[in-house]
Amino acid sequence: MMLLVIAYPIAYGFFVSMFDTNLMNRWNFVGFKYYWQAVTERDFLDKVLLTFKFTIMVVAGNFIVGTLLAVLLNRKIKGRAIFRLILILPWLFPEVVVALLWKWMFDPIYGLVNHVLVSAHLISEPIAWLSTASYALLAVVFVAVWKGYPLVLIFVLAGLQSISEDLYEAAEMDGATKWQSFLHITLPSLKTVLGTTLVLETIWWFKHFTIIELLTQGGPVNATSVVSIDIFKLAFTDFRFGQASALAFIVFLICFLISFVYRRLLSDETK
Repeated sequence: MMLLVIAYPIAYGFFVSMFDTNLMNRWNFVGFKYYWQAVTERDFLDKVLLTFKFTIMVVAGNFIVGTLLAVLLNRKIKGRAIFRLILILPWLFPEVVVALLWKWMFDPIYGLVNHVLVSAHLISEPIAWLSTASYALLAVVFVAVWKGYPLVLIFVLAGLQSISEDLYEAAEMDGATKWQSFLHITLPSLKTVLGTTLVLETIWWFKHFTIIELLTQGGPVNATSVVSIDIFKLAFTDFRFGQASALAFIVFLICFLISFVYRRLLSDETK
């Protein structure tokens, strides 16, 4: 089953990357031409750097928001179950729904975001968030964090609830402050959970496509044109499936390398 659903698609994608093909009547063998073009052309390298920038911003935002909310929800507060349900709702919505919802929210004329900011006198006039190069990436990152933080919230909250209260009571008896308890009890206990979540989050957002495509289509002026957008356009707009497959295989190798490095670092820390 693994050979069928994992190994075969990867092998076939690598095979297609060796050809200049439209998958129908054009199969011109080019070898590693597209791989060499990718690693030597400035345009592709810039998009890889942009993808890393997008990924780092989203993953950092997800961890900050998700961890803070998990710590708050781990406390015994009234209505905690209701807050948990509300805060994980973004994760339950399909990405298409999330993207279309926020596209309307960011609309420069009718959008709620501009209305609130103008009413609060934070901006003097409406801003075209998704069509302005200096704001587009930040807007897309904000939507991605809104969509993605519940996963970190769920993982971290589950990890927090597995920590014994006896450890905190013993630390308090020894005179430890809450901050010291967090540094020496909470964080070490969450190391495995945080490491696993970091790997999943990084790989997921590095190859992300849906939200960016629906919000900006990679624009304006390639301000949000990450690698996945470029691959999609090459394959399904220009019908250059060989070149698109080569870029996709490079992305696969990058994701594999990220996972390998994370796992090695985590395994070294746990020894």
